[in-house]
Amino acid sequence: MTATPETALESPPRTYEVKTYGCQMNVHDSERLTGLLETAGYVPAAADVQADVVVFNTCAVRENADNKLYGNLSHLAPIKAANPDLQIAVGGCLAQKDRATITAKAPYVDVVFGTHNIGSLPVLLERARVQQEAQVEILESLDVFPSTLPTKRDSAYAAWVSISVGCNNTCTFCIVPALRGKEKDRRPGDILAEIEALVADGVSEITLLGQNVNAYGVEFGDRQAFSKLLRSCGSIDGLERVRFTSPHPAEFTDDVIEAMAETPNVMPSLHMPLQSGSDRVLKAMRRSYRSSKYLGIIERVRAAMPDAAITTDIIVGFPGETEEDLQATLDVVREARFAGAFTFQYSKRPGTPAATLEDQVPPDVVRDRYERLVAVVNEVAWAESQQLVGRQVELMVSEGEGRKDAATLRLSGRGPDNRLVHFAAPAEPVRPGDRVTVEITYAAPHHLVADSVATVRRTRSGDAWEARQDAPAGSGVTLGMPTIGVPAPLPDAPACR
Repeated sequence: MTATPETALESPPRTYEVKTYGCQMNVHDSERLTGLLETAGYVPAAADVQADVVVFNTCAVRENADNKLYGNLSHLAPIKAANPDLQIAVGGCLAQKDRATITAKAPYVDVVFGTHNIGSLPVLLERARVQQEAQVEILESLDVFPSTLPTKRDSAYAAWVSISVGCNNTCTFCIVPALRGKEKDRRPGDILAEIEALVADGVSEITLLGQNVNAYGVEFGDRQAFSKLLRSCGSIDGLERVRFTSPHPAEFTDDVIEAMAETPNVMPSLHMPLQSGSDRVLKAMRRSYRSSKYLGIIERVRAAMPDAAITTDIIVGFPGETEEDLQATLDVVREARFAGAFTFQYSKRPGTPAATLEDQVPPDVVRDRYERLVAVVNEVAWAESQQLVGRQVELMVSEGEGRKDAATLRLSGRGPDNRLVHFAAPAEPVRPGDRVTVEITYAAPHHLVADSVATVRRTRSGDAWEARQDAPAGSGVTLGMPTIGVPAPLPDAPACR
């Protein structure tokens, strides 16, 4: 066929890559950035090809986030010099915090945008291209609720659902409230409509997401709004699993425990940040609970759901922390019997009250305490996992979670308690989103193994995953609607809490 002047002049669509750092909120936002770009005509770059647009969605919780960003930007500098058409955008919490310094440190960056205006990215990219100068747009408050934006949902079987954004707490180590703003809650009807739309599209597991997810309802004055929302999820046909992250111990009330225990599709798993087991350190952190309250919540959760798996976040090396404080934390880890923990060395963040506190703990002491904490966490997690050997567990088959699955000829899935299980592939083909029942034969601190599969249940989620394999690029984008906003599930990430 002879090319016409019109087809000869057509240029291929520009490609993009989104790099994400940080918590579930950033994972959530990156799915919206991806949807926005594809709606604007961009296509994903191949894995071995330099993208035309590189977007960094950043975190500001720990110091290494800054170092990682500027290291990656410097790597792109010579590529940008050789190809001026390459565009680089920086968004997220670090962009909100360092708005005035990013383009000074990296003048080749084309766009800087904040946590409140991710929807501006396509316009800012085009403006930077036309005007040939950097575009910096940082809003101080939310422009539109993220769920109204186009979203590319890569998973056919599981999804994030945002119920609130922002945080009303004032933890001395955390800069997130200054960057994400005060809590804003979605109306329950909008959340449930989104979930129903997801289920109609093949999703069978959702995770309710909020900076302090169980504080949901504070904006419209209903202290039991979160437990009511959990119960409402139980009435949605086809929704098999409901999870949430991350709750704050100060707002964790008995009505939530009752709703978890009495709603069959709410899973027996709980990720609740501890941060420290020392009451003295918790007070200095401005965490509005003490270790006895935290352990009391866990005791009541386990009384209502004996098989619940509980995970947490813990910081060591907070200013003024002593050996006695560390021992208090280790005592709580042992008593709480955590199934796992995200553990962190304290990182001084400019702009937080803790950054100016005296008695900063020497780095070598922090590292030593961190290693001791990790050893105890692993010891406890392994003991908890070993109790599951010999039990039958129903798994949702997952995609991309078993790094060694190809070598071991296994597949991977998550149990109701969210533990990761690697299982022998059955003779009957199974797809991500399908369900299998297995017997646990081996336990490690952070995963389980099953050597055989007892039953296979093919599901609508598996059908949806299969249908997507031949779908054209861009077909996973959901147009922005007030009740539709579908973030994709990714492996667990620590909460910005």
